[in-house]
Amino acid sequence: MIDKPFAALHVLVTRPLPQQQDLVAAIEAASGHALQLPLLDIKGLTTPDEPVGLIGKIQNLDNYRILIFVSTNAVRHGVYWIEQYWPQFPAGVQLVAIGPGTARALSAALGQHVIHSEAGTTSEDLLQLPVFTAVRNMRIGIVRGRGGRELLAQTLQDRGAVVDYLEVYERQLVPYGAQDFGRQLQTHAINVFTVSSGESMLYLAQLLRDNKAQMSLIPLLVPSQRVAEQASTAGFKRVINTGGADVASYMTALADLAGAASA
Repeated sequence: MIDKPFAALHVLVTRPLPQQQDLVAAIEAASGHALQLPLLDIKGLTTPDEPVGLIGKIQNLDNYRILIFVSTNAVRHGVYWIEQYWPQFPAGVQLVAIGPGTARALSAALGQHVIHSEAGTTSEDLLQLPVFTAVRNMRIGIVRGRGGRELLAQTLQDRGAVVDYLEVYERQLVPYGAQDFGRQLQTHAINVFTVSSGESMLYLAQLLRDNKAQMSLIPLLVPSQRVAEQASTAGFKRVINTGGADVASYMTALADLAGAASA
């Protein structure tokens, strides 16, 4: 038995705060080393540019048959708005989440049953759920940040659903200078990169644009095949699809890397 299984791993953790903490704690519990450099800052839209639009949708939440939460950020900032107008969550609204972590957070926050896909944590996986088989004329709300993928809404609309976005937060790049960022990677002897989204991966590629060796030699852990393909196009050579954005998926991939390093 290896007492310090991750001792050789020096991992760059780029998740937004506070989502970093569980992954960092897991890495350090396995005697690994984690450098926390969040690439994106999540800002809740507590005073949105179009408050009437969002507030109107929240006030009429009981008009939705299904409410989809795409991330734990959507849960955190979406529940903030829901609780302003619904002391008790409206009956008859089915809650759906992308991924088990988001489902757990949503269930804990609202005290409601939440459906999620057991097959994976992508929009494609979610769309395979039976609840989305017959949605013609059904009103569905998607709680998310500003921007992002359109696949989920577009597919549901193609199936006949009426889809609204409830955009409750926005993502902002954390400003780093490329040289200072690179120095921190060298100082901490980083030998594994992790990202949790395509947007953070593209920003990492931008910060590493003058250091092609790091992009070629250091493994990059990503949450899905879609982001893996984007990373390869961006110039990363050792891309590993963890199969999910949750901590367990990343820890499994890190364990494989640690095992290969000690072999």
